[in-house]
Amino acid sequence: MLRITCGMLGFLLLVCFIAPVAAKMPPPQENGCGPGHECSKCHSLSLKEAGELLAFAGAGIKVTSIKPAPSHGLYEVLVEQTGKSGVVYIDFGKKHLLQGQIVNLQTKQLVVAHDKELSRPKEPQKLDPAGIPVQHSFVMGNPKGSKKLFVFDDPDCPYCRKLHLELKKLEKIAPDIAIHVMLMPLPMHPEAFDKSRAILETKKREVFDRAFEGKSVPKPTRESSKAAVDAIIRFANANGINGTPTLVLPDGRVVVGSRDAEELKRLIDGK
Repeated sequence: MLRITCGMLGFLLLVCFIAPVAAKMPPPQENGCGPGHECSKCHSLSLKEAGELLAFAGAGIKVTSIKPAPSHGLYEVLVEQTGKSGVVYIDFGKKHLLQGQIVNLQTKQLVVAHDKELSRPKEPQKLDPAGIPVQHSFVMGNPKGSKKLFVFDDPDCPYCRKLHLELKKLEKIAPDIAIHVMLMPLPMHPEAFDKSRAILETKKREVFDRAFEGKSVPKPTRESSKAAVDAIIRFANANGINGTPTLVLPDGRVVVGSRDAEELKRLIDGK
């Protein structure tokens, strides 16, 4: 099953990463300017041209490679900045820039032409739950539950919002679970930091739900909430948690991406 999280692949590319990754090109067509056609005979994009097209994005961006994208009609452009790499897509007409992923609808896998060139952040397999700064969490479910689930979440991450609905279901089917939501706003969501602070300042379920429903919440005013969110981010960075949602099970196993309520319950029960 496809597991998606929000994260940053590098520079100002605000993208999400999907795992696992498979680099496969679509099947060729017999004739015409389709996937099987040698497009370089009709279309071309040089590194210099691509660099000029992307110059608006800021200094320090270097185009290192260009390949035909898995989806016909696009160039996949590999870029680097501050030691990090990512891809963007430019159409054959050189008029449009696309950011994001291309997913094979049959395999439900991410397809990328520069798979070997992209550096993948290592994700932890397991960590000690005792080290998680739960004093800064927002608790769903039963605060006194004998089992604990830790959810590293971003209120503006679309996959976290999807998971939020499943966590609300989990509260009902597993009343003995304390769900510690560790608010981890990502740089790609500039408003998420203040939303996270507002949740921790108010500690109100209404504010928490509104934030994950994309609705307005009060503006934060206390420095303590900033320190709390910063502490969560430091822990995440130190332990290889780089995307949301990321779940830590009671036994310390790390699970990346959203799950439905029933699967979450099975995982927490060790099944």
